[in-house]
Amino acid sequence: MRAITVQDRAAGVGGLSLTEMPYPHAAENDVIVRVHAAGFTPGELDWPATWTDRAGRDRTPSVPGHELSGVVAALGYGTTGLTVGQRVFGPTDWTRNGSLAEYVAVEARNLAPLPADVDHIVAAALPISGLTAWQGLFDHGRLATGQTVLIHGAAGGVGSTAVQLAREVGARVIGTGRAADRDTALGLGADAFLDLQSDQLEDAGEVDVVFDVIGGDVLDRSAALVRAGGTLVTIATPPKVQPRDGRTVFFVVEPDRARLADLAQRLRDGRLKPIVGAVRTLREAPWAFAPDRRTPGKTIIRVAED
Repeated sequence: MRAITVQDRAAGVGGLSLTEMPYPHAAENDVIVRVHAAGFTPGELDWPATWTDRAGRDRTPSVPGHELSGVVAALGYGTTGLTVGQRVFGPTDWTRNGSLAEYVAVEARNLAPLPADVDHIVAAALPISGLTAWQGLFDHGRLATGQTVLIHGAAGGVGSTAVQLAREVGARVIGTGRAADRDTALGLGADAFLDLQSDQLEDAGEVDVVFDVIGGDVLDRSAALVRAGGTLVTIATPPKVQPRDGRTVFFVVEPDRARLADLAQRLRDGRLKPIVGAVRTLREAPWAFAPDRRTPGKTIIRVAED
């Protein structure tokens, strides 16, 4: 099969290439998915799991990409809940070869059925962004109706999904980002927007939840905005500054089949619209990783046609 692989960590994006790889092996409780569309995170070449397996052993050449939409091609021993020929979507395993390939082995628990009327391109933009947004807002942030949430990076993959989910539950949403992101964030339902380059972050006032995807100085300064009993949630790095009377949560997204199915229903109902940017072929995937080639919205790699 064809796959995008990377062998040399020092080479970075320049080390990505389209190569031939062996067809993957389906372990117990695995499925083999024929990938139709795949998503990736630009910074994943810096993740330790891209280079080593669960035991810390070198696993290069590695296949990046950790979001997919496709069709089940085979089942591993003991796999239940999915069938061959079924449309599925979800995140792939962090420490195994990923989705920028024609076929990938994935733990079945990671995947949810994909309705026939949801396009693979749209579905591939949702697994990590959707699960991260939900878990950050509700599982960790405990956001409720009538509360106020400050969402950093409100026009990005995670942030734009978080804005839509927060608005749906009746929260007041303040988004942040660059000036060019203002219209996107407000169009998704944010009540207000702060330009991190020209506005004062402190103008947001006190909020019940801060959802951060940026880290650094923005994360540190956000702690002072959390009102008593509130929560600062981040996926960037463990916070160094704590809210005076609140709590902090740093988390890594977890697979959740039931939640993925719920997100797919929201897609069908038009209540959730992932922002898909450029759509590239598998051969173009190394080009899409380059920092100077990124476009607004999430870049999706089309691997196979429906």
